[in-house]
Amino acid sequence: MTFSAYILGVSQIGKEKEVLDRCLTVKDVKEGTVVFGEYDIVVKIVTDDVKELSRRVEEIRRIEGLLRTTTLISMQ
Repeated sequence: MTFSAYILGVSQIGKEKEVLDRCLTVKDVKEGTVVFGEYDIVVKIVTDDVKELSRRVEEIRRIEGLLRTTTLISMQ
């Protein structure tokens, strides 16, 4: 089974690109982009291990400059 997480993040003003760049260095992050609206970034994580998925989400949540996240998890 494959697990994916889409992390919607709100960053400090002016730190969107810096936060995204740090997110993209996290293992199992497959893509990410800066967006406009309620959230500032969207990042996608894909892994076969739900425990690893949880670790990656926690790692991203600790990134400096990231104020708030919403995580959507899917299973395939």
